[in-house]
Amino acid sequence: MELKEAIKRRQSIRDYEDKPVPEDKLLKVLEAARLAPSGSNRQAWKFVVVREGKRRQELARAAGGQTHIARAPVVIAAVATMPESVMPCGVPDYAVDLAIAVDHMTLAAVDEGLGTCWIGAFSQEEARDILKVPENYRIVALLPLGFPKETGRPKVRKSLDEIVCYETFKE
Repeated sequence: MELKEAIKRRQSIRDYEDKPVPEDKLLKVLEAARLAPSGSNRQAWKFVVVREGKRRQELARAAGGQTHIARAPVVIAAVATMPESVMPCGVPDYAVDLAIAVDHMTLAAVDEGLGTCWIGAFSQEEARDILKVPENYRIVALLPLGFPKETGRPKVRKSLDEIVCYETFKE
């Protein structure tokens, strides 16, 4: 699949078929994250792959009852291992580095015929306890992964004129 096609087809999927994700497809999605760029090539991340149904249900509860998390056959937690590091511009490194890695995974998933939904609405403390993530690390996103049962919601996007400025910022 062409990259432009994967970008156009990527949607937030909230309903998954009840079938496992083949190991080769999962590894391709994880490989996309491994290949993602990061500041100074530190790759200050870990990805926790959750397949166990009970643990996925616990993550769904930690995410305010988002049941689609439990229905996905796989959930990948993206964990920052250096959350204290900040770029000279004042932005935390992990916010950028893991956004790139997770986005690579979402596009690789589309290429493999899989669906994802980027989850940022969850209790950090509860998810950390469920996944046994050390206190000094930060879970940045949960990424349910599976074969889509639905087509997703239609994408509505602003025009380029609404989001792009040239030379200087304009309201």
